[in-house]
Amino acid sequence: MDGDPAGGTRIIQEFKPQLIDALCGDADFVLQHCHSLRLLSQREYEHVKATAVPSEKVRDILDYMMTKNSKCVKSFLDLLKENEMQETFHKLGFLKKLPQGRPETAEKKTTKRQGNLPAEEVPLKQPCKTSSGMVTEKQLMLVARHIGSSWKELGRAVLEISSTRLEQIMEENPRNLRECVFTMLRDWTMREREKATADRLYSLLTQEENAVAPGSIDFLLEGN
Repeated sequence: MDGDPAGGTRIIQEFKPQLIDALCGDADFVLQHCHSLRLLSQREYEHVKATAVPSEKVRDILDYMMTKNSKCVKSFLDLLKENEMQETFHKLGFLKKLPQGRPETAEKKTTKRQGNLPAEEVPLKQPCKTSSGMVTEKQLMLVARHIGSSWKELGRAVLEISSTRLEQIMEENPRNLRECVFTMLRDWTMREREKATADRLYSLLTQEENAVAPGSIDFLLEGN
């Protein structure tokens, strides 16, 4: 029942080569989104993260998605259709052109029939929503794309992360610069709690010598 062979699962299966080609340019970016949306279990996340080849990472993500129920598959495809993902992975444009009338109708009928289910869908999307200007994991992942090899200097001088913690982050994520930067930024948000707003992070990252170019992270100022 949950296989949804006529809907999202079939789309992933039929267009698997195109999806791998489109997403392998930044497989970690896709993985972190799936993890933050709870589309993958912790075990599945660790398995994909340990894979070194980007195309194989994407392949494994897609394989896991095809084992999920229809709600989870739909959430994954909705993620790929978001403007942010479409701008990052230009080859994903074909997804928005696919005829979706039949699968969507089935989804909507199921939702209407089950009445209270929309409330259960909220936690799946919650991590990506901004309610009070707090910086989101999705924004942190985007920021991480614009911080280069001077990330440790920026972490010490701007975010006040200890050298010991920075070295630990490097050990936890060897040869993965973007994951190191993302972890550093997430540490800052956990420490700052309610003060970890998108506006404040933007201000901190753009005012030092080794800072990020302001234009590259302007998205932090949008919608807050």
